[in-house]
Amino acid sequence: MENRNQRLLLETDRHRIRGELTLAREGYRSRISDMLNASERDFIALTNVTIDPLDGGPQLTCDFIAVARSKIVFALPLSD
Repeated sequence: MENRNQRLLLETDRHRIRGELTLAREGYRSRISDMLNASERDFIALTNVTIDPLDGGPQLTCDFIAVARSKIVFALPLSD
C-alpha cells in the first residue's frame, strides 16, 4: 500500500499542533476524517511536529507525537 503525508493543524483546548499525518494514497483511510472517526484508534500519530501552547508559552518541536483523539477540538489540512 502506498502512503502519503498530509500536513495537518490540530487544536486541543490547550495547544495548536502542526505536523504530518500518514494516510493511504487512495481508498480506505485516505482522508483525514477516516483517521479522526476511527473508533478503534485512541491516538493520532503525527511526525515533524510543532506545538504552540495557546497560553503563549514557548513553541516546542519534536519528531513524533501521539495526540489523544478525544482531546482534538478541530483539525484542518494545511497546504505545503
